[in-house]
Amino acid sequence: MASWRTDDTDGSGPHDLRGRRAIVTGAGRGIGAAVARALVDRGAVVCVVDRSASELETWRNAPVVQVAEDLSADRSARRVVAAAQRELGGVDVLVHAAAVLKRTPFFEVDYEDWELHIRTNLRSTFFLAQECARVMRDQGTGGRIVALASDAWWTGGHDGSLAYAASKGGVVTLVRGIARELAPLRITVNAIVPGLVDTEMLRGQLSPDALARQTAAIPWQRPAQPSEIARVVGFVVSDAAEYMTGAVFNVSGGLLMY
Repeated sequence: MASWRTDDTDGSGPHDLRGRRAIVTGAGRGIGAAVARALVDRGAVVCVVDRSASELETWRNAPVVQVAEDLSADRSARRVVAAAQRELGGVDVLVHAAAVLKRTPFFEVDYEDWELHIRTNLRSTFFLAQECARVMRDQGTGGRIVALASDAWWTGGHDGSLAYAASKGGVVTLVRGIARELAPLRITVNAIVPGLVDTEMLRGQLSPDALARQTAAIPWQRPAQPSEIARVVGFVVSDAAEYMTGAVFNVSGGLLMY
């Protein structure tokens, strides 16, 4: 296979992803779908993952590998990475965008709610990173791992998202620890922290009043579009970000400032 690094003499530049083999989870809609499209547009070969074939309907007849897998299930990460390795011939990039957000008032959160968020959002991050890192280590050419966190990791969440916020705080901690572990292998590990993003997940679970209140708190005065988050991911997985690892990229329109 080609080296991870791009030879700029061919005119491709440091942001080109031709020949890169990428897994994108949560790719059926929202941020994950936008990320997968951005990577395909930049020349990557992509394995799109979502919890069911129906969720991947948007990718019908597209030049991608489709894997239907519920990432809250035991050993799902192993199955996803094995399928991607078999179909793509290897793995150079992981973008883990899949997540669940079930808004529940504090006194109504039960064990099932809690476990759903931890399994889907946090546990899957660790094991997908572990399985991809094994492949990248054996390839010997480095790699890129990106996990989507949330502004809730910093704020603690709003409007019934406490379990979600806790899981996303864990994602940021994992990213920092895994980045240190994998740096000797030239595998970068970073977190993208969106604020409000105009997706079905956002609009489907907030009342118009809650959405207006949260939007008013953003200095940019609007939610992000999924494509705006995808462009940041495209940078982070490119050669232009080679020396950046363990970073938490705040893409919140000024909602968070740190």
